[in-house]
Amino acid sequence: MLKSVTVRDYMTSAMITLKPETDVVEAAQTMMEYRLTGAPVLDNHNRLVGFLSEKDCLHTVLSAIYHGDLGDRVMDRMTKEVRTVHPDDSIADVAERYLQDNCRMYPVVEKSQLVGMISRQSILKAFQHFS
Repeated sequence: MLKSVTVRDYMTSAMITLKPETDVVEAAQTMMEYRLTGAPVLDNHNRLVGFLSEKDCLHTVLSAIYHGDLGDRVMDRMTKEVRTVHPDDSIADVAERYLQDNCRMYPVVEKSQLVGMISRQSILKAFQHFS
């Protein structure tokens, strides 16, 4: 039965997003405020153009420590090749992807638009409801 459950059933559609031109320090503060490990980056047409993780922000921290430079923008540090899932994908398929990929969450994209996020924790919640 769990195999027929889809991403749409467990994704979150309330999201904090970032803009490419945002300062990385500001983006990191937003992520800490909302206790996020990462956030999708959207252009002015609300298309997904990247993903900024805590790890990406560490590059700016090191640059500040070694060079005194805090000038990075999100577009300078974000991951541009973002792995996404579709709302109709099976939870089981996404769970398998989590075992292969080194990420904590996937943006959910439909018709080139970001419609949600699904985390590893969301997969575990789906399992909990059916066990």
